[in-house]
Amino acid sequence: MAFNMEDLDQGLAADFDSNLTGLGTELGTSAYNMSEVLAVFKQEEEEDGFQYILCAATSPAVKLSEETLTYLNQGQSYELKLKKLGNAQTYSGKVLKSNIRVLFHDKRLQYTEKEQMAEWRIQRPGDRILDIDVPLSYGVLQYTRSPIALNSVEVLWDPAKESTGTFIQVHCISTEFTPKKHGGEKGVPFRVQVDTFLHDQDTDTHLHSGSCQVKVFKPKGADRKHKTDREKMEKKSDRDKYQPSYEYTILSTCSYVTAVTSPVSAVYDTLNTSSTSIETGTVVTPVPTNTPVPDVLDDHLPTDPLLPAATSQQTQEWLTRNRFAAYRKLFQNFTGADLLRLSRDDLIQILGPADGIRLNNALQDRHVRPRLTIYVCQESDQVYHAIYLDNPTAEDLKAKVALLYNVAITKISHIVRQITSGIRILVSDEMVQNLQDESSFSIEALKDEGRETYTVVLK
Repeated sequence: MAFNMEDLDQGLAADFDSNLTGLGTELGTSAYNMSEVLAVFKQEEEEDGFQYILCAATSPAVKLSEETLTYLNQGQSYELKLKKLGNAQTYSGKVLKSNIRVLFHDKRLQYTEKEQMAEWRIQRPGDRILDIDVPLSYGVLQYTRSPIALNSVEVLWDPAKESTGTFIQVHCISTEFTPKKHGGEKGVPFRVQVDTFLHDQDTDTHLHSGSCQVKVFKPKGADRKHKTDREKMEKKSDRDKYQPSYEYTILSTCSYVTAVTSPVSAVYDTLNTSSTSIETGTVVTPVPTNTPVPDVLDDHLPTDPLLPAATSQQTQEWLTRNRFAAYRKLFQNFTGADLLRLSRDDLIQILGPADGIRLNNALQDRHVRPRLTIYVCQESDQVYHAIYLDNPTAEDLKAKVALLYNVAITKISHIVRQITSGIRILVSDEMVQNLQDESSFSIEALKDEGRETYTVVLK
């Protein structure tokens, strides 16, 4: 029996087309329908295409018209594959930088992200929202953890390599940002976003961004949630309206929105962050400035306020005069207006609590509040005078009393306190430290017998 090869080819082609059509109908997803799945592979032909795959399963309880949702366990390492599609030789000899972030999905929380992150930092000191599992990662040239951006890590990778994968860990759970009521609160969704740049010493050029929606549960919680979703979907009669569960999550291309320009962003870019090379294991730490920090502010250096009109050079000089020379390099491009625009919280995040509060007070030109204030008057006088003690000791009190009444401190031998019973008690450091703030006393000076000194009595 003879076969016509042309008729046979046409018949096979028709059968193959019909089979493909059926397969697309069975999948029936808008996020992962056949045309879009094929489009993923067609990106191989694109010159500048990128693909990010999170090795975590998607939920089956998501409608076709909605974005995929992926469940993660808190603290568990998940592989995130980074790949340059098409001709990788386009970037031969070049290094790419990918900034991986965990962001809020809801617009409402996006507007208060700074406050939410700051509160999380207080509740979980020393923890990070997003971290990288270095031993499991491969193909990564270098990674960076920012001490300020706890929800972000950066990796450098070579697009010409066969494969690159970084294992990420999310340490916050979705219910941590839900108002607590009576338990059983629904957790908020996050976004895992990857922004890839062409890395250069001077500037980074944005190339591509991708993201996916995730929810984070306590350990093993994601597995239980997947099981619950599967059981729920088995009972539904309209399962064809829902997406199937996929073993991997492909991050969808999204727009890259830069952060609102502010002086804080500039500081974050120049913060001292420790970077570790995964392949060599060496730690690269920025070299600190050699500018000495004076322990005591010289008397001839005034604590003048910083003016908004100050140039960057004048701002550098002001930092030196006010004992912030160690941060000159950090603020090297800041004008007076830039520095004054930083809030107290910004400065604490950048410099730490001690120097952050000190710089904020210096910028506001505030006087330091004394640790203890007392009011005194002579018995023959009805007008009280304030004595401010920065160092609440008996010696400091003696010095302030001598200064108030314009006598040498050597003229005062002792300070005693007379209580209601008439007993006089020698004032010690411990007594001064236990005086109630804003207490009032009348003062009497008694000449010491046979000496040119006086004993001051507090009544």
